[in-house]
Amino acid sequence: MTYTYKTKGTCSSDIKLDVENGIVKEVTFWGGCNGNLQGLSRLVKGMSVEAVITRLEGIHCGGRPTSCPDQLCKALHEMGY
Repeated sequence: MTYTYKTKGTCSSDIKLDVENGIVKEVTFWGGCNGNLQGLSRLVKGMSVEAVITRLEGIHCGGRPTSCPDQLCKALHEMGY
């Protein structure tokens, strides 16, 4: 299932996800810290959704109450995980 999520409170503006059978197939961030988000996208590729959420949910960025990794988890929850 391909899904586009509009982020809130981060430098990135959107996250495009492709998840099949509970496995992250592809993640693309629009905006934000390009190198870091490319790295994050490559690291979560092939991981189970549960593992991604367990490792990344609740991460803050600077003084913000969220981060791009946390927004990825919010997108996964919005997808029904």
